[in-house]
Amino acid sequence: MPKRLQKFFQKRILLVLFIGFAFGIIVLIGFNKSVEYTSTNEFCESCHVHPHVTESWKLSTHHDNRGGIHVSCVDCHLPPKGEGYLIEKIKTGTRDAYGYLFKDHESFNWEAKSSKEHAQHFVYKASCVKCHVNLFPLTLNPEGQDAHLYYSQHEDELRCINCHLHVGHYDPNAKHESNVGFGKDGQVNKEIYQEPTLVDALETFEEKVPNSTVSFKMVAIPGGTFTIGSAPDEAFREEDEGPQKQVEVSPFFMGEVEVSWNEFLAFYGQTGAEGRSTDTEGSRSEMEVDAITGPTPPYGQPDQNWGLGTRPAITMSYHAAETYCRWLSKVTGKTYRLPTEAEWEYACRAGTQTPYFFEGNPKDFSEKGLWNKIFGADTTNIYSYVVYEANSMDKTQTPDGARPNPFGLKNMLGNVAEFCLDWYAEDAYQKLTVGAKDPKGPISGEEHVVRGGSFKSSPGDVRSAARDFTKSEAWLKTDPQMPKSIWWYSDVNTVGFRVVCEFDKNTGNRN
Repeated sequence: MPKRLQKFFQKRILLVLFIGFAFGIIVLIGFNKSVEYTSTNEFCESCHVHPHVTESWKLSTHHDNRGGIHVSCVDCHLPPKGEGYLIEKIKTGTRDAYGYLFKDHESFNWEAKSSKEHAQHFVYKASCVKCHVNLFPLTLNPEGQDAHLYYSQHEDELRCINCHLHVGHYDPNAKHESNVGFGKDGQVNKEIYQEPTLVDALETFEEKVPNSTVSFKMVAIPGGTFTIGSAPDEAFREEDEGPQKQVEVSPFFMGEVEVSWNEFLAFYGQTGAEGRSTDTEGSRSEMEVDAITGPTPPYGQPDQNWGLGTRPAITMSYHAAETYCRWLSKVTGKTYRLPTEAEWEYACRAGTQTPYFFEGNPKDFSEKGLWNKIFGADTTNIYSYVVYEANSMDKTQTPDGARPNPFGLKNMLGNVAEFCLDWYAEDAYQKLTVGAKDPKGPISGEEHVVRGGSFKSSPGDVRSAARDFTKSEAWLKTDPQMPKSIWWYSDVNTVGFRVVCEFDKNTGNRN
């Protein structure tokens, strides 16, 4: 090839390489600029239609602080650069764009999306610790030091937002401190009961709690036999629900609904470490219960700011529920306690042996099947009896909207799960004697039985035979106190309890 022609091609190749390099630089600069632009707070605000997000961010300690430091949206909602930043940005941007263009923003449950369960998918622990390098600054108080020490020992299990959920978006109702004022706002202009209700027969009655304005309905449950557990072919059945055994249950009374905040706070106010009343001489009131110490103030807001009143009391420990029953027995003169597992299922079934005490197949209500995902399920019947994941709005509800079972009990299958007296064992029914009367489960164990579903449960988990158990360690992981509370759970808001009252010499049964 002639040298002149060779130089011509070399020049052309160099020109093409130069143009390509220049174009690459321009593309790279443009890409970087677009990444920077789409990472600004203003761009985030243009797509995110949260009605509260910008205002709550500007009121938070990540924007309004003594140091004058402003933490931007991407500083929390994307991982640090070099740790998957671009990948998560693309995934997050695609999801947000789809939601903005095709979803109904008015139908979003913003309160639920602000909960810890949802927030953990959009806040990165790596981003938190990138800024908060020193977990033990000089300004940290002793309680904070204990909490951060516990965190540093369990980093694989915990996230920063377990305790610091509202630092990025201010919530005026959120509390991250010992809540000494919890339950102090009592009811006024109501009758204060002086005596408990006298009961002399197995009939439904309204219990009155002495020295309070609180009363609640106890339903008479006739004794009888039933088959505990579920059939082998029942949809969503678990192994610990069998084998089925026929057992006998004596008559008893059971709370129409779960113990409400009204009821629990009557106990808390009369026995709590910060709530005892005194007379003019400084001694305990005669109406208080000797030898029963109630809960210490909770850390944070136990009702999750969903409301007190007739909503079921939640986040109290099994120990607190048992102590409540002892207190209630003392002030009423009756024998109150948690139900045995057999009593609970007998009362829940109310003479039925189907998956629910009402008509319906769990598969027909579930959204796990392809048909129901596409065409939806007919949930009319289950909606009227059960507060569960599909109709709860991701929080507890008052009992007035639920229809009762044939015995007259409400929310046995949903709203909140309920503690039982029995120790939990996976093989409990295998060891159960056929025809046993008033069985009480294993004589020892590590965790207690929990029955009934909650506002977060699926149709399969709100069946009459579904079983669960307490998870004491897991339910206290993010309690920042040292030692951890024996009264309040920090990591579960789906469990409450319901009381039973024995039909014995204190309630008219002279046998």
